[in-house]
Amino acid sequence: MAAGKGTRLKSKHPKVLHEIGGKPILAHVIATAEKVVPAQDIFVIIGHEAERVREAVAGTGVNFVVQAEQRGTGHALMVARKALSGYDQVIVLSGDAPLITVETIRKLSDFHTAQKATMTLLSADLDNPYGYGRVIRKGARGRAEVQAIVEEKSATPRQKKIREINSGFYAFAGPALYEHIDRLSTENAHGEYYLTDMAGVFHRARKKVVAIKTSDAGEVLGSNTRAEMMVLDVRMRLAKCRALLEQGVTIFYPHTCVIDSDVEIGADTVIEPFVQLLGHTKIGADCRIRSYSVIGNSVLGEHVTVRPGTIMEDARVGAGAVLGPYSHLRPGSDVGEGAHVGNFVETKKIKLGKGSKANHLSYLGDAEIGEGVNIGAGTITCNYDGVNKHKTVIEDGVFIGSDSTLVAPVKIGRGSYVAAASCITEDVPPDALALGRSRQSVKEGWAREKREAQKEKSR
Repeated sequence: MAAGKGTRLKSKHPKVLHEIGGKPILAHVIATAEKVVPAQDIFVIIGHEAERVREAVAGTGVNFVVQAEQRGTGHALMVARKALSGYDQVIVLSGDAPLITVETIRKLSDFHTAQKATMTLLSADLDNPYGYGRVIRKGARGRAEVQAIVEEKSATPRQKKIREINSGFYAFAGPALYEHIDRLSTENAHGEYYLTDMAGVFHRARKKVVAIKTSDAGEVLGSNTRAEMMVLDVRMRLAKCRALLEQGVTIFYPHTCVIDSDVEIGADTVIEPFVQLLGHTKIGADCRIRSYSVIGNSVLGEHVTVRPGTIMEDARVGAGAVLGPYSHLRPGSDVGEGAHVGNFVETKKIKLGKGSKANHLSYLGDAEIGEGVNIGAGTITCNYDGVNKHKTVIEDGVFIGSDSTLVAPVKIGRGSYVAAASCITEDVPPDALALGRSRQSVKEGWAREKREAQKEKSR
């Protein structure tokens, strides 16, 4: 269920699209659900900002049901009646509770089947259950059957002492659900149809309602406020770090690192403090990612060294390459095996060949650079003429002298040299020397004469 607005967030964005662990909250729930059933059997009920939510997770292949008017959780399942007809069992998940696990969903489903229940709710024991609906068990303590779920506002002082709460996750017998769901009432403070009231509806109809407790209360917690979101984010990221540590990755001071849920890292790679690894980043084995680096949606081969303060987005880096410190690899950067991109070098939409080096203070954009090329400090590929982008081609074995300006479109032939401080506007043939600067002129005694003139003027 993902139709709510989330007014307590004080946000213009849909609640389920706020990010935790590097992707929308709803995307986490869907990803977990997809490990239980195929995507075509998953239905996301959307309402507030429906099209934005649909667009954000459309790539998952799930189905959507629009709850145009949000009149409560019970009403959400009412509008899904047609979509869910034909299913013997319906599992309801909360779109704002991203920590739910595959194991718990299967446990809920299996228990529901074993109990031959009409409704099964997932419960949890909380030290502070304030604000949650309390689970009222039927008969002797410890029995699985449930008589009702009582909301905080309606609970008696005795019921408020109950620590077992309703999580908002359910399993229903599909036909029975839609046989009885129209018995829900809006006679409550908010005038809404509450799905929790189905426990009482089924109890009065002498249908079996049971509850099963999760072993980890934290996994059913929702994210109603930004503070709660950050608690879940910390929990998720630390869990990600623990999983990587178990896979052979070294992470120094994990609580200082930001590592998104979908990041993959090979064994014996070392992650230093204050590193951010975002999106679908994949890092090979035996790499070292040094502090203050930010890597997003990039792929790094094995034995790569990323020195401090390096930033990259949508980049590819070959095995044994060395990056940084303070390099900036923008989208489309493809750094070859054993290549070097050094301090204060910015790249964009380039291919840097095997063993090539750009070690200092350069901008390389829209360029194809061959193998064994040396890019001198301060080199610039002038790729933009104010209207269009143009390409620079530098073939294998080229030496580009410091402070060179290469005005695209231009091609520097194999094995050639470009003299320092040259402005190159025409193609350079292989094995040539290109100079694009004025001849040096020296005026002896000029500085002495200038100083003497200044002294004379100051008298």
